[in-house]
Amino acid sequence: MEKQKVCLTTLEYPPDIGGVGESVQRISQMLIQSGYEVHVVVFRSKQRLVSDNSRRRASCKTTLQEGVFVHRIKSAIRLDNTEIQDFYSDVYFHLKLLHQQYHFDLFHAFFINETGYVTTLLAKEENVPVVNSVRGSDLHKHIFNPKNHAPLTWVLDNSDWVTFVSRDLKHRAEVLVPSVAAKSSAFWNSIVPIDFSQITVGLPGRPMSGIVVGASGRLRDKKGIEFLLDACAQLQAEMDLTLLLIGDFVEKERAYWEQEVATCGLGDRLHITGILSRQQALSYLPVLDIFVIPSINDGCPNALLEAMMAERAIIGSRVDAIGEILEHGIDGWLVNPGRPDELATAIHHLALYPDLRRSLGVAARQKVQTQLAPTVEFQNWLTVYQTVLGTPTTELLPEFSLA
Repeated sequence: MEKQKVCLTTLEYPPDIGGVGESVQRISQMLIQSGYEVHVVVFRSKQRLVSDNSRRRASCKTTLQEGVFVHRIKSAIRLDNTEIQDFYSDVYFHLKLLHQQYHFDLFHAFFINETGYVTTLLAKEENVPVVNSVRGSDLHKHIFNPKNHAPLTWVLDNSDWVTFVSRDLKHRAEVLVPSVAAKSSAFWNSIVPIDFSQITVGLPGRPMSGIVVGASGRLRDKKGIEFLLDACAQLQAEMDLTLLLIGDFVEKERAYWEQEVATCGLGDRLHITGILSRQQALSYLPVLDIFVIPSINDGCPNALLEAMMAERAIIGSRVDAIGEILEHGIDGWLVNPGRPDELATAIHHLALYPDLRRSLGVAARQKVQTQLAPTVEFQNWLTVYQTVLGTPTTELLPEFSLA
């Protein structure tokens, strides 16, 4: 029997750095294990912009990565600033050529703001089922651009199935497009087990004193880092602490964050590692006494799952999957977003009680190894695909249930 062919469209895929790319890679391997032929199509509108006066024709380069056919589409560059509609037109053309060559049985777009519209348009024209996956910023941020409202809601309305990484995102989609409620599911990302005993602990260049508080990831607007800076600045007069930021600020926001760092008053109590590989970033987690994820909104961040796997005591904001995964006082400590006073109180409390930190960390690791194991996500994806392709072999799983 010929394998069913699935085409995943995404903004990034390894070796590109990013949580969405890691998720697509993980899902691709799950699908291969289930007998599907998997194709990943990668395109991003930022690639249409150039600053060196270079020119190029549109192209699609195909490679085989761990059994996955990876097609990287680049739009033509005929001008210094290619119009967005020209970019999408080029992408659509090459995506259609790929479909004519491989005859996909299912399209699946990740991050509906950019990939979803082109993918869904082609899928509907070719009468092929399409799944769209909302990851976070597409409905938390891009929906507030009036130009995006119509295409985003059209994608939601015309999807055969929509998946979400948090209940918050699912609820917003249902408010925008009520029909989504009957053709959607929300389930968390998973994480492959990490053996931290095999990872050499990272050592910052400068000594760190007191309680080490940290955050990790691509430090940008939605992460709420300014509130963490405020909280630590408030606490430094009453306790010995160090704030370690594992990662770096995104380039387009750098001037803002440099200003925040300069005015926060933490001085040499603040360490910023700069850009690291995932392995390097993981090596710093055991250094932390308290991991903080003070996001304003955040989908289901890999940084949270990695901190849980590292058995850290975690303080998280009550948003998206962070507030859904962590159970206050059991396997994490929850605060309201945008409240540096609550953050400061939580940090101070956990700093005073090392036994509580240990118990929270142990419980967090136990949860991530069970409820967020790849086998759980694997079963959820299988259920979605079997439902959309019309060949269900299992009942649709309740949200966040175990396999």
